[in-house]
Amino acid sequence: MIAYLALKDGSVFRGKSIGLVGKATGEVVFNTSMTGYQEMLTDPSYEGQMIVMTYPMVGNYGTNRKDVQSSRCHAKGLLVTELCGQPSNYRAEKRLHTYLVENGVVGMKGVDTRSLTLHIRTCGTMPGIIACEADPSLLSEEARALPAFGGPSLVRSVTTEKAYEIGDGPRTVSLFDFGVKANVIDSLVSLGLRVRVLPAWSSAGQALEGGVAGVVLSNGPGDPKDVEYALGPIRQIMETGTPMMGICLGHQLLGLATGAVSVKMKFGHRGANHPVKDIEAGKCYITSQNHGYALDPEGLQDDWKITHYNLHDGTVEGMRHKELPIFSVQFHPEAFPGPGDTSHIFTDYIRLVDERGGIYAKR
Repeated sequence: MIAYLALKDGSVFRGKSIGLVGKATGEVVFNTSMTGYQEMLTDPSYEGQMIVMTYPMVGNYGTNRKDVQSSRCHAKGLLVTELCGQPSNYRAEKRLHTYLVENGVVGMKGVDTRSLTLHIRTCGTMPGIIACEADPSLLSEEARALPAFGGPSLVRSVTTEKAYEIGDGPRTVSLFDFGVKANVIDSLVSLGLRVRVLPAWSSAGQALEGGVAGVVLSNGPGDPKDVEYALGPIRQIMETGTPMMGICLGHQLLGLATGAVSVKMKFGHRGANHPVKDIEAGKCYITSQNHGYALDPEGLQDDWKITHYNLHDGTVEGMRHKELPIFSVQFHPEAFPGPGDTSHIFTDYIRLVDERGGIYAKR
């Protein structure tokens, strides 16, 4: 079945339908990873987006129940050049096409993803529509009328409604769920922590209740400016000196809470192959990333120092407070998918919890 992608600027790309036969709208973004399509589809950071895979063949290792990062698919669409119909992997349980159908994801194959990616790099990410057996001209006009992507509803649609705890370690950390990936929680639990997962709108008092050893600000979708309600609690937690770590959206929110500003990137960073320089260690790490906004380094206050930057475009990838036990990273140290170069970030956080948590959290 013929399918079309129409972008807000009127451009139209042709392919064949995969996944759910239907119509979907969302922000069209590209990802440069070679693997990890199932993790991307179920990553809450992709809420409302349609993913263009730049790697030419997708689906060759199928899908399974262990690689999911949340309870549902958050991406609205998937676009690939070639879809493998017969996966070959001992972990495979279903074909990717079947997985897309069962999870209500509209997709396309046979798309010139190289041309589409170049178009997005030139013109920037933008909303689009995927539709089957549509009139390309009419679909193009419909796409031109699409509203801008984003808004406060993004984080509210992916956060937990009620607080819950996972893990049985002797120390507890509170995690603000702005759209957390399962592997962030798993990484903390594996290091001996009990994780108290809180709704995005939770107060500082709820986060610090019971004398927690630390606080984590999770990843999530969209513009950090749309999560303004979290800035007050972050500032209040900082005043107590409780060890705190921010990841991706959490990194951006920490920056906004301390006076920095965020800027929208032209096409963002999405993929498991982004080089990041660790200034203090003098090392380069290959990282997994998924974001469309970044912190403006000119807005960082004097009591913060930049610890990491992106080797492609120089954007801020990490920062640390000069006095308080607080730091953040723009990339995903939990990876999954992606390399484990930066898994030590969690160990660094545990070290802060061990060294200073018991002192500061009681203030």
